[in-house]
Amino acid sequence: MPSTPSSAPSRKHGTIDAADAAAKPQRGINSLDTTGELLAALVGSGERLSLRDLAAAADMAPAKAFPHLVSLLKIGLLSRDDDGFFEAGPLALELGLIALQRLAPTREAEPEIVELASATGLSVAMAVLGPLGPTVVRLEEAAQPQHVSLRVGTVMSLVNTAIGRTFAAHLSADALAPLFAQDGLRLAGAAPGDIFEDAANPGALLAPLARRFARIREEGIDTALSKPVPGIDSLAAPVFDHTGGICLVIALMGSTGSFDCGTHGEPAGRLRHAVQRLSRRLGWWSES
Repeated sequence: MPSTPSSAPSRKHGTIDAADAAAKPQRGINSLDTTGELLAALVGSGERLSLRDLAAAADMAPAKAFPHLVSLLKIGLLSRDDDGFFEAGPLALELGLIALQRLAPTREAEPEIVELASATGLSVAMAVLGPLGPTVVRLEEAAQPQHVSLRVGTVMSLVNTAIGRTFAAHLSADALAPLFAQDGLRLAGAAPGDIFEDAANPGALLAPLARRFARIREEGIDTALSKPVPGIDSLAAPVFDHTGGICLVIALMGSTGSFDCGTHGEPAGRLRHAVQRLSRRLGWWSES
């Protein structure tokens, strides 16, 4: 009795199933790979570049780079100014805006938080500026149990916590004035007399507090040693969005004496790199 033909695709005709396709490396177009190297070099520089400098950054000869750049100019991924320098073109800007619109800072931060907790062995908190003030929205516990009286939903003082001070250091005076007025309601909150030189002048911060905020902006990180929770040290750093505004604060927390809590120690370095990577993904390019 003749066998019934199978409805499945025959491999004799060169059909490859999805599993085989996934297992094999995808073949691309070499010339586009070269074009991508030029785009990556321009992005890595963070500034407009001449033909010679852009080719050098991509490790290729100018004569090889030029035809690729001409094509990029034609389709709008690059533009060239009157001085001959290449920079992002209108199509690149439109693509960037589409990507930015789809970004969710808290979602983008998730892998960085998990990695920080794993790499440092410390607890990691993420806070956003909510209607009541800096609010913890994510807490990744350390592998070793720690007595951290912090929970998702905790609203932090802008004056007496590293997370709150990091927000305060990067907010405008107009935004801070109403927030400071309610600081006493937050965790480790401060009274107006501990914030302003003159209660009638919300812009006049006490000198030590103003200096602290300036130092946070300069160093890119703040510390809280056994405060507000005795026996717990914290390091906090800001994350910026494409406008340059602060959108998140990420903090490392651990038992006092169990880690280097200095602003230039290894944990601080890991935290800085994490927030810099995240800020870059969110569209912020630091001048430093």
